[in-house]
Amino acid sequence: MSLQFLWYIPNQAQPGHRGDNVVENHNSLETLTNHAKVLEEHGWGGALIGTGWGRPDTFTVATALAARTTTFQPLIAVRPGYWHPAKFASAAATLDHLTGGRVLINIVSGKDDLAAYGDSEGDQAHRYARTKEFLQIVRKLWTEENVTYHGEHFSVTDSTVVPRTAIGDERRHPRLYFGGASEAAEKVAATEADVQLFWGEPLTGVGERIERLKHLGEKLGREHPPLEFGLRITTLVRDTTEQAWADAEAKVAQMAKGSIARDPNWFTAVGQQRLIDLAARGEVLDDNLYTAPGKFGGGGAGTTWLVGSAEDVAKSLRKYQALGITHFVLSDTPYLPEIKRQGDQLLPLLRA
Repeated sequence: MSLQFLWYIPNQAQPGHRGDNVVENHNSLETLTNHAKVLEEHGWGGALIGTGWGRPDTFTVATALAARTTTFQPLIAVRPGYWHPAKFASAAATLDHLTGGRVLINIVSGKDDLAAYGDSEGDQAHRYARTKEFLQIVRKLWTEENVTYHGEHFSVTDSTVVPRTAIGDERRHPRLYFGGASEAAEKVAATEADVQLFWGEPLTGVGERIERLKHLGEKLGREHPPLEFGLRITTLVRDTTEQAWADAEAKVAQMAKGSIARDPNWFTAVGQQRLIDLAARGEVLDDNLYTAPGKFGGGGAGTTWLVGSAEDVAKSLRKYQALGITHFVLSDTPYLPEIKRQGDQLLPLLRA
């Protein structure tokens, strides 16, 4: 199975995300297009573009960047509730058609400021039940015609999406990525997703989750091709191991001086809490998984870092690959220089 290497483009309302360089017009079309074009030039397949109320609209940013690039694949994060499944299926199919099949989708079901855009959240069980219906309807609309589906949360009647998604040798529609570590989330992933994304947990934990999801898919009667697996993590790469650790520790020391407020939604997310809890097991796990950032405000992919030379980090990522990980979404700040450094130093080792 071919490997997928993606980066992260920070479509933020405010500059300086996770220590990124603060530059003028940080979220202008020119600046973000430059990130996407540099990704193409340095060997990356594309980039995750995150979602959340109070940020630039993810789908709009992805569409603009796709129009200005030739191979860049946007991994577009979207939320059921913010989108109606039929409208989303149509928008994504149109963009996929226009770009010749470059669209990737990341479905996000974690908490957000839902009331701000008129959504009602419900409890976790209802949130993931809605996500399951969303995924089912979107996939049907991309692969079938005259779709009728009546669920508890969404319904469509005699619905056909045009234009259709781009079809390749083994590609019927954009890949559907999904995250989440709760029991409810894993049931959705096991039956409905194409790719399950993990945060930067130790190898043992990731391996256990891969096996659990495989068995869960069999138990629940998965009807799609086998679930694939991905890793979303910060990779701090320097010319030498010593320099990498010196820079990592300096970054964390700077974080410790600040007053970074944690997103309150992190504490209710099972996957995020798993990452924060890792610090109690040790500051460095496996060979070079650095847990200290999570103690000082690092969240999401910034909670744990793989630290070292390109050879060190490549060795660790290959161990995740041996477990079954084939999709890698990497990043470090400042984002633009690290696109170049890791594209030139790390990616050739991973593709060797």
